[in-house]
Amino acid sequence: MTMIELQNFSAGYGSRRLMSGVSTCFGSGTVTALIGRNGSGKSTLLRALAGLNRDYGGVIKVCGTELSRMPASECARAVAYVSTERIRIANMKCSDVVALGRAPYTGWTGSISDRDRDIVRQAMEKTGMAAYAGRTMDKMSDGECQRVMIARALAQDTPVILLDEPTSFLDMPNRYELVSLLRSLAHREDKCILFSTHELDIAMQMCDHIALVADNTLYNENVSDMVSAGHIQRLFQTDSLAFDADKMRFTTL
Repeated sequence: MTMIELQNFSAGYGSRRLMSGVSTCFGSGTVTALIGRNGSGKSTLLRALAGLNRDYGGVIKVCGTELSRMPASECARAVAYVSTERIRIANMKCSDVVALGRAPYTGWTGSISDRDRDIVRQAMEKTGMAAYAGRTMDKMSDGECQRVMIARALAQDTPVILLDEPTSFLDMPNRYELVSLLRSLAHREDKCILFSTHELDIAMQMCDHIALVADNTLYNENVSDMVSAGHIQRLFQTDSLAFDADKMRFTTL
């Protein structure tokens, strides 16, 4: 089922166009890695999909509704966005951060109901953070904080989750573990998850699809078709870095 649809989408900043005339879609139950060179427009695209950047051309539809016509409250119930920002607020408990995800449902009073608390608890359990509910964010590692932020996105109970470089600042085991969590959530919860990353090996080994920003367009294919098309090789292969299609990874020459 289509969760995100781009129709003749264009975006950039200033006079520079990063993407132009893009038409593609992202479905439910899938995890997609958004890759591209630095400055190619990955964050620009994610912010546009999250409703945080209205400076784009064309049409974005989320769950069948044009994003530009969605009230902020409706958008918050359709799309959860996890930025690269690291929250380190002293004395703020992890459970309180996750509970912020319920804001679109609590009304102007901001009162948390028993049902909201149950959703927060379940979100922390699904991300393996239930035992950390009472700990404060300033006492957590980067990997733990990132899981808390994903738990907050889960508590927001949206069909679409967007993440901007969630593996940044994590060591290799935690990178694989985090993407494994995202894949599990997409498949088990039938969510559409799209995250930007520079981890090409992880993207090719653990994701369902790859969306590649290059040549002012967005190539969106399942992993095997993306590799067969040669887009990744053309963009990233250098004199000292070669792509091994059989092992789906880059090796130094």
